Amino acid sequence: MRSLRKKKNLGYKYVPEITDIRKLVEYGITNYRERKFVIYLDEDKNEITKSYADAWYEIVAIGTFLIKHGYKPGTKIAILSESLHVFKWMMIFYAILSGQNVVVPLDPELAAEDLVHHVTDGDVELVFHSETYDQHAEFFKKAPGSKVKKTFSYKNYDAIIAEGRKAYDEGLKDFDNIKLSPSDLATIVFTSGTTGRSKGVMLSHGNLASNVVAACASMKGENTVAFLPLNHTFSWISIIFAGPVFGQYGFASHSYSSVVKDFKTYSPQHFTAVPLVLEKIYYTVWRTARKSGREDLLKKGIKISRFLMKLGIDVRRKLFKEVHDQLGGRLEVIFCGGAFLDTKLEEGLYDLGILVLNGYGTTECSPAVTANRQDNYKFGSVGLPLPCNKIKIVDPDKDGVGEIYVRGANVMMGYYKDPEATKEVFDGDWFMTGDFGRIDDEGFLYYVGRRNSLIVLPNGKNISPEELEDKLGTLEYVTEVLVFEKDGHLEAGFLLDFEEFPDAREKLRTDVRAINAKLPGYKRIIKRHIKKEEFEKTTSLKIKRNCEDNYPNDSGNFYEEE
Repeated sequence: MRSLRKKKNLGYKYVPEITDIRKLVEYGITNYRERKFVIYLDEDKNEITKSYADAWYEIVAIGTFLIKHGYKPGTKIAILSESLHVFKWMMIFYAILSGQNVVVPLDPELAAEDLVHHVTDGDVELVFHSETYDQHAEFFKKAPGSKVKKTFSYKNYDAIIAEGRKAYDEGLKDFDNIKLSPSDLATIVFTSGTTGRSKGVMLSHGNLASNVVAACASMKGENTVAFLPLNHTFSWISIIFAGPVFGQYGFASHSYSSVVKDFKTYSPQHFTAVPLVLEKIYYTVWRTARKSGREDLLKKGIKISRFLMKLGIDVRRKLFKEVHDQLGGRLEVIFCGGAFLDTKLEEGLYDLGILVLNGYGTTECSPAVTANRQDNYKFGSVGLPLPCNKIKIVDPDKDGVGEIYVRGANVMMGYYKDPEATKEVFDGDWFMTGDFGRIDDEGFLYYVGRRNSLIVLPNGKNISPEELEDKLGTLEYVTEVLVFEKDGHLEAGFLLDFEEFPDAREKLRTDVRAINAKLPGYKRIIKRHIKKEEFEKTTSLKIKRNCEDNYPNDSGNFYEEE
């Protein structure tokens, strides 16, 4: 693996000290009123463009509507809809936060039986939802312990805007006078982790504002294509909140399967993604080259480019113009987070002239903790701490690996109505992430794995499955991989790309042996299992480690053992 490191001075944009999300929105409206805010396709696939002024018009209308209907500050209000309705989701989201109420974002990928726990545990009184979830809304109202008295369907969205604006224009100006404090509760976000029942993470306006200010002060960004699910905090800090700071706009893509096509249409300068999407982009480039008979030419171009880069000559965007044209022609940076990232993707896209900047975070930290910067990055790391927080490694082993602790303005208020769970994850004012990593002598954090997924073998050796999954995932025909322990040794399940690589099974046998040869005995994969279908995942696209169907069993979900 090449050690890639770059440090230069880009001169980042000045970012004001914004202390709450309403001030963030007002900053965008004041400075960029007539600029494009978001572009999206409506239900009939018509392209719609909204300006910052358009957005504020609807935010005020929804906020006034809530006041007229008696929803007082502090009311817990949920939003449930698919990404098709991105603009409506964002306007309701901003109106709730700007009106001093508390937003509870619901995950549209979860079943109603799971979501009802979030609604009842979060003391939700009102639900905004798309028509797809009409039955969910009725289910919430009838559920034992539910406080939901009213739900508003998106089919009434235009009527809500009209009623709110009419009341505002006739003199109901209370929304204009709302003042927020950094300590005000902004949101309760229910985690969608790979193990255990989710908890309600309480994030204040100060938590969210400190994180977006720190992130924007550390990065540069222009127009984007947005894909990440709106109920995830990673999409807030990287897309929804960053827009009003930079005065930029984004196209709202409906799914990760369409992002490459959307790149060609909307030519983003940057993009925020989880590793799964990076894999799609990277392997699409190579698959296209292979099918067009240009694979050898692409490899030769990379060799030439690497040589010229050593001489300080960068011709990557010219040399790989066809690749860049596939991605819209302007893509420069991909910000990545949310799961373990294969270094091969960072290096491979860098070779083509696209910088991948990996970071680390957790919902409890609003969510960003560390990030690589355009002017200071190391591939393989998850970057330096953001200015809003500090990190430390506790109880490091001989390799410097220990638990990651975080302290700062972005760290959550606690878990909603769960003081015991909150107490368990704090050591004084340090949040104990449950993640393991190490910090190098320049302050860069290297993520190793999750405490809950750590494998302890009978010989006492601790193994991070993510570390091995990262190595195995570099095999181009491996689509997904899950490492686990059985009978005191390591095994792995693989989803293979047989369509592109008909001989993937034979290649896997050979390549796993080669990887094992470079590993200590206790880290070697003893058995391989080929999965018939995709692994079950969380809605943040992480493979579920507590799902029986993700492991070989009697249901026939895997082919015979290898």
